[in-house]
Amino acid sequence: MSNRLVPGSIEAQQRALVMGVVLALPVAIGLWFFIDRSLPPVPGMATQTARFFFALHCVGIATLLALLPGIEAVAHERLVTPAIDPLAGAESRRMRVNQRYVQNTIEQLWLFVPGLLMLAVQARDGASMRAVVACTIVWVLARWAFWIGYMLGARFRSAGLVGMVQSMMVLLYCVGRFGYLWLGWAGAVALIAPFVAAELFIIGMLRWESWRAQDEA
Repeated sequence: MSNRLVPGSIEAQQRALVMGVVLALPVAIGLWFFIDRSLPPVPGMATQTARFFFALHCVGIATLLALLPGIEAVAHERLVTPAIDPLAGAESRRMRVNQRYVQNTIEQLWLFVPGLLMLAVQARDGASMRAVVACTIVWVLARWAFWIGYMLGARFRSAGLVGMVQSMMVLLYCVGRFGYLWLGWAGAVALIAPFVAAELFIIGMLRWESWRAQDEA
């Protein structure tokens, strides 16, 4: 039997999504380290308050560059097309993609913002604050890659998911570090373990349902 995937099948789309992340991840990591190593230290970062407000400005910049253009794209197209009536069901494919992009970016902001603020508060000085700048730049570029890829085809959007990977890693690192500073390794494990357990449960449940569906077929 041939192992060739059928174009358009779930398996083919899964492979395309995975390949997008695999190809984009080294680029994102390389860019992150380049920014972190090449930028000068951020001045005036001696206090936690200063670092927090610097990160808050980075959140504002990321929102301006990643979320607002998507909202504007939807709003402007509604104004000049039959989709001006949101209940008419007249949205074009482009508008539907833009709406998905806006929704996804809002979701990703909820992962990006807490991790970035925690990373800034836990930083030591202006040199370590370069990581906050690197995370912001990579996240914004990942959002753009997600948007452009989605426009080309849904299977091409996965290159932008490296931003989600970064947000997850930053959150795990900062939460784990907080737990360690609070209660040592026991605190770190206590805070990280529930997430790991939930992730394993979700993956296991989906795998089991997939196997059951194949057996029934």
